Amino acid sequence: MDFTNDERFDGLYLNVAQQTRGIDPLLDTVFSFLRRKTDFFNGPNGQATDAAVQKVNQVLNKHVELYKADEEKKNQKIKSQKAKKEQQEKKRAAKAEAARRKEEESEDIIELGADGFDVSNVSNESDEPNSKPSPSKISKVVKDAPINDKNNVSESKSTSTAKKQDQTEKEEDNDENSGIEPNKGNGGTIEGKYTWTQTLSELNVTIPIPENTRGRDLHVEIKKQKLTAALKSNLQNPIVDAPLTQSIISDDSFWTVEDGNRLVVNLQKLNQMEWWDSVCKDDDIKIDVKKVQPENSSLNDLDGDTRQTVEKMMFDQRQKSMGLPTSDEQRKVDALEKFKKAHPEMDFSNAKIS
Repeated sequence: MDFTNDERFDGLYLNVAQQTRGIDPLLDTVFSFLRRKTDFFNGPNGQATDAAVQKVNQVLNKHVELYKADEEKKNQKIKSQKAKKEQQEKKRAAKAEAARRKEEESEDIIELGADGFDVSNVSNESDEPNSKPSPSKISKVVKDAPINDKNNVSESKSTSTAKKQDQTEKEEDNDENSGIEPNKGNGGTIEGKYTWTQTLSELNVTIPIPENTRGRDLHVEIKKQKLTAALKSNLQNPIVDAPLTQSIISDDSFWTVEDGNRLVVNLQKLNQMEWWDSVCKDDDIKIDVKKVQPENSSLNDLDGDTRQTVEKMMFDQRQKSMGLPTSDEQRKVDALEKFKKAHPEMDFSNAKIS
């Protein structure tokens, strides 16, 4: 019978590995058993210890070759996935470029207030034949509005200022209610349960457990949308038993016991482009994801599209904190300024960006 891929004893060896906590102690237990309970080092026919060593090397070399073959298959699969991903990224980049060109061809929306201008009333007389704007260049105008009415302009500015103040107050209120400040690992703490940290791709949940707890003393289930962790001696009162905030890749997630007093669960995010405000949906404490501070050093590990998205998100976050326009808002402002320079004969005193 071929035992090279026999999984029947995996649970037994995992239990031994969790108790020995190291490759050297694990191997010591194996050879200790062979030395004390078998005639492996002597053999039924007076086999010498050199023959035992030779047999160990023979089996070890066989598994080295199997490992290399598995790694080769894995590398081939990674290369294939990488090539497929690069092809998809090129398609997305081409679509994004086409969308950008299309957007450049049509001017950004310029919304004018009640005191703006009426394109239909702009005179067609000019010293330069092409100096007048084409109505197709402006997607929104307010019809029949007076031009250069100072009272209306003043009133419009006051209204605009009041609206901005109201909007700022609403945003501040939303910030106050959006969650707590994340910890240094961009996570939080649920008192009496666990502490957690995160990156864009994974979460690490650290759960305190009684001293000298072993892996076999725990019941842990990691599912796509649920996490369960409990002591087998107290299954009726699990430490964690709740749906996750978002979906994960359960096959790539795992758990381990550290120092006999901590259960550490690693969860691989399914969507690796978002920050979680909590581990479980029913957590009573959630963090403010707008205050998450990703480490710059990790940006080098991201692919082009992901890195661009993260950098844009970080830039917009800094701009908002300083009361400055985001990248999208600045782009629209620049488009309006460009249009104003191209058409100095028009009144843009009440133009708004939408």
